[in-house]
Amino acid sequence: MTQTHSATSRSTAIPYVSWVHKPLAASGIAWRRRYQFSLLATDSVLVIGILLLTVNLVTLDQNVRHITNVLALGGAIAAAWMVMMVLFRTRDPRIVGTGASEYKKVIRASTATFAATAVVVVLLDLEHFRSLLVVAFPAGTVLLLCARWLWRQWLIRQSHLGHYLSKVVVVGRAADVRYVTAQLEKKSGAAYAVVGVVYEGKGDAVALHAGRRVPVVNGLRRIEDLVLQTGADSVIVAGHLRKGSAYIRELGWRLERTSTELVLASTLTNVAGPRITMRPVEGLPLMHVELPQFTGGRHVLKRMMDIVVSSGVLLLLAPLFLVMTVLIRRDTPGPAIFTQERAGKASAAFAMFKFRSMVTTAEEELELLREQNEGSGVLFKMREDPRVTRVGRFIRRYSLDELPQMWNVLRGDMSLVGPRPPLLSEVSGYEQHTHRRLLIKPGLTGLWQVSGRSDLDWDESVRLDLWYVENWSVIGDLIIMWRTFKVVFTSAGAY
Repeated sequence: MTQTHSATSRSTAIPYVSWVHKPLAASGIAWRRRYQFSLLATDSVLVIGILLLTVNLVTLDQNVRHITNVLALGGAIAAAWMVMMVLFRTRDPRIVGTGASEYKKVIRASTATFAATAVVVVLLDLEHFRSLLVVAFPAGTVLLLCARWLWRQWLIRQSHLGHYLSKVVVVGRAADVRYVTAQLEKKSGAAYAVVGVVYEGKGDAVALHAGRRVPVVNGLRRIEDLVLQTGADSVIVAGHLRKGSAYIRELGWRLERTSTELVLASTLTNVAGPRITMRPVEGLPLMHVELPQFTGGRHVLKRMMDIVVSSGVLLLLAPLFLVMTVLIRRDTPGPAIFTQERAGKASAAFAMFKFRSMVTTAEEELELLREQNEGSGVLFKMREDPRVTRVGRFIRRYSLDELPQMWNVLRGDMSLVGPRPPLLSEVSGYEQHTHRRLLIKPGLTGLWQVSGRSDLDWDESVRLDLWYVENWSVIGDLIIMWRTFKVVFTSAGAY
């Protein structure tokens, strides 16, 4: 199979070549379909099982006719639930296995089914069926989410063995390619394996991904050859190509003949991804970026969640607080609680509380350690900070020193999830765009916490915070809190 690429480079016309589509088994389509079928089977078993169990509870001591009616309604609900799971694209191969979208879609599909069923029950005055709604949907939604999480853990384990990965070739300028491949290696989870790199101009002689070498091509004329050589399922275009949008369109046509997907990694999505919608107007695709919302109902709901969770945690962990207070005071002289001024929403200063993990003279000794700073940007970090106490090293490892900030959350200075609370001295050194981190309340945890904590460089920390500020959601907050528990127990990036 051959193709002359020089014609393409000299002209916008693409000569037709009788490309043979890649066999299904040679691409990622086969394993995606098997995985989707496994999700479908699991969803079906859970939905039918929870409804049968609920029907059994509802129909205790009821007559046969009523049992028949409830069974009929239960079957209709199960069918509607599964249809909603399809309509909300909960098993879309583009979202399963990575990110929060999969969980959000499952919740939305379940909520839509619950709302539609509730309307029917109220309109038909089906009083005996209300308990079916109250029990079945919360329990079913939780089970569906748990099942998706378990499948995802299995998929991630498989990906570590090199299985069930979408093979991709990354195309673009050298800097853009390096950034995209680095992000895929760090963040994609059970998603992509880079198997080749194509530089639009000249790039590195050798490209590495996940500790292994991948084929490198300089120039765009040999993209299809590299795709066929590596068996790639997708081509990711990193950033903007000098050849422009016309070339992207033509590349999509060429890749179509090899059953290879074209993925565009736009730098705009780093900030506004979830707020982007496409609206075609007479064949012209317009990309709409919704304005971020910094007030409104979602923020009220967020505040309610902050109050409920923080008050509950403070009550439940009161004995632990007492024990930690005793340990800290016995370890080194000084108070157990350390208070520090931080910048909150709109740069308003507030007193942030932490369990003291350093000696009481830590602030005075800071200047003596400036030259040993291992942090980036305006942050000061040291892996082996001599100011940290023995107990402090332990509580820092598992983020126990942060627990008193639950009081800040209850007071309204902070939120459970948000950007990292900065020092006032850090804010004075911010670039103009970095001040957008202060448009909402800082958080006890956030994307920075679950993405590496102190291991993050300054630019990456800012990027994550800006993304969160403009794109946060309540469901996303719940997922971040769940991920925080896992990060805390592994103590990754904590020092």
